[in-house]
Amino acid sequence: QVQLVESGGGSVQAGGSLRLSCAASANTYSHYCVSWFRQAPGKEREGVAVINNDDTPIYADSVKGRFTISRDNALNILYLQMNSLKPEDTAMYYCAAGWNRKYGCSLNRNVYTFWGQGTQVTVSS
Repeated sequence: QVQLVESGGGSVQAGGSLRLSCAASANTYSHYCVSWFRQAPGKEREGVAVINNDDTPIYADSVKGRFTISRDNALNILYLQMNSLKPEDTAMYYCAAGWNRKYGCSLNRNVYTFWGQGTQVTVSS
């Protein structure tokens, strides 16, 4: 069973930065696609960034140039560095792990089987 635990959320002003972390059970990141999703109140959960086994990242258009996904395989930690935060980035952020042959390693929710409990990010204007 894969376990994912997020941390690092908080409240910041627009233009600020936060770094989210996701600690996973051993070998998760070498076996699965791993990603960050977010969900704002009243909205659907959306993919933010994914990193595949060769460390190639994919970003949602809304965060390109501002967010960076990375991972430390030795420590089994996934990161999301968020810079130039905007009020519209306010959401609960989740890390996820999974694999789906049809969708590959992408921001499609159907790829992901395992989810963390989430960490809240609030950006004020």
